[in-house]
This record gives sequence, C-alpha cells and structure tokens, in this order.
Amino acid sequence: MSGYTPPYEITDKILSLVASISEKIGRVTERSNLDSKPHLRKNNKIKSIHSSLAIEANSLSLGEVKNVINGKTVLGAEKEIQEVKNAYAAYDEISTVDVYSIKELKRLHGIMTKYLVDMSGDFRLGEEGVFAGDKCIFMAPPAKFVPEQMESLFSWMRKNKDTVHPLILAAVFHYEFVFIHPFTDGNGRMARLWHSAILAKWQPIFEFIPIESQIEKFQSGYYDAISKCHIDGTSTVFIEFILEQINTILDEVGSSITSPGSNISEYVTKLLNVMEFDTPYTANEILSLLGLKSKEALRKNYLNPAISDGFVIMTEPDKPNSRNQRYIKK
Repeated sequence: MSGYTPPYEITDKILSLVASISEKIGRVTERSNLDSKPHLRKNNKIKSIHSSLAIEANSLSLGEVKNVINGKTVLGAEKEIQEVKNAYAAYDEISTVDVYSIKELKRLHGIMTKYLVDMSGDFRLGEEGVFAGDKCIFMAPPAKFVPEQMESLFSWMRKNKDTVHPLILAAVFHYEFVFIHPFTDGNGRMARLWHSAILAKWQPIFEFIPIESQIEKFQSGYYDAISKCHIDGTSTVFIEFILEQINTILDEVGSSITSPGSNISEYVTKLLNVMEFDTPYTANEILSLLGLKSKEALRKNYLNPAISDGFVIMTEPDKPNSRNQRYIKK
C-alpha cells in the first residue's frame, strides 16, 4: 500500500463548510482571550469525554463524569469510572501529542484503555466486526493487514499535512481509522480523540470545542455516514457530515468562548469568574463563592444584570423566586 491515498472527493459542500468554519474560528479567536479561560477548557474537555464515552454506552451522567474527574465519590460501575479516568488522562495530552506518530497513537490508546483491555496500546491480532445486536454490520480488514494500513494512513498524513486542509485531513483520518479498526477496543474513542488533537494542532481553539458532544446529539447520523462510506468506498459523505457538526457547534460555543464586552460591570465579571459553565448553582452557593452575605445585593448587582445580558440563565425562569431555582452560566 505504498503511496496510498485515501479515496475522497472535495465537493462544493465541503469547500463551503471549510470556508464557514474558518471564518467563524477567525472571528471567535480575534475576540477571545483563551489563556484567561482554563476553566472553560476543562469544562469542554469534560463534555467531550462524557459524550465520547456515552456514544460507547457508558451510562454515567455529565455530573457524574465531572465528579469522577474532580476526585469525588461516584456510585457507578467500576469499568465506567475507569473509562472516565483514562479518557481524562488521554485528553489531557491533546495539546502536546505528536498526531503524526503511530507510536504516540499506541501510547495514548494504552492510556485510554488502561486496566480495561488485554491488548492496551497494541494493534489487534484477531478479527473484529461492528455489530448492531446480533447482526454484523461491518467486518474490519483482517488483522494481518492492520500494521501496513496504519503505516500507510500515517504516511499519507505526514506527506500531506501542509497541503490538505486540516479540517479535511482530520475527517479523512477519522473515517479511515474507524474503517481499519486497529485495536480490539477503544477505536471510536481514539478516532474522536485523534480528530480533536489534529484540529487543536491547527487551531488551539479546538481545545475549547467539544466536537464529541455534537456527534453524540446526531449519533445515528454519525453511524449512517460511516456506513454509507463503507458502501461507497470513499469518505466524502463522512467529511461532509463531520464538517456540518463542527460548523454548528461553533455557533453554540462562540458566545461562551468570546470575552464579554468592555461594558460588562465589575460585578457581573466577578460573578462569571466564579461560576463554571453549564453548572447549576443555588443563590446561597453563589453567595458563598463571592463572599457575600446579602441576597438582595446578589440579585441587584450580579444576577439580574447577568441574566439580562444573557450570560446567566435561570432553570425556572417563570418562577424567579422558586426554592428550586438554580442559575447556570452559558
């Protein structure tokens, strides 16, 4: 397979999506101060991990995943808890891993599947298939071809990393990796992790964008696109699908990544700094975080302006004084 080039077509739709994504990234990057938002990076990493594991049938909720990562006790299956710990350790290396190294791929697979599979960090030796219940919907290539196929894929990436747009290169890799199915377990998790790592190498902002969450929302479309590519013998449909998801999620996360305007009050700025994204807080919890005692001052100076500007939402907007009211930073 020397000189192998993965088959795909650059369609008008792909070109349009690449242009749209690039424009949105430029706009958000220009208006953001990413170094000042390590909490956002962690929150979106947790979202990515939760969604990627949920796609593989891990039943832990987003809150439980967050608690595992924060070292809190969680009542759940030991295997699922270990999957979270492993994934967090693997995602922690996105910004430093060499995405063009098979050795690094195997090393991170070893981290991702630590204590969970016998061949952690090594390519499979047996035959593997993808099943829907008892029905086999796809048989992976024979194990004896895996090392050569993986070397050809990585060789293509190294050769074309400066000529193929990273958005396209990452999508092609994702599909080809799933097709080769190089490991006994963890192939989906590694495909999504490596996809994010390739994009983060191109634009660090992708450390703040939980692509996996968008894939989880459209999981059936994800698998349908992969199946269609298996039939077509080309990754074109998958490239279009994944670019659509990235284009969509950039709209959703843009407002949370973009720095607040200069007209935001000192009080609202302090409030936003102590709240984590997508985490519900009671008024008393926020009082404690801010070191305040007056609920009236909290509402007047902090919560009401933040809610008015759209930075914070109420879980029960129709019942502002409800005892069950929670406040969420968006």
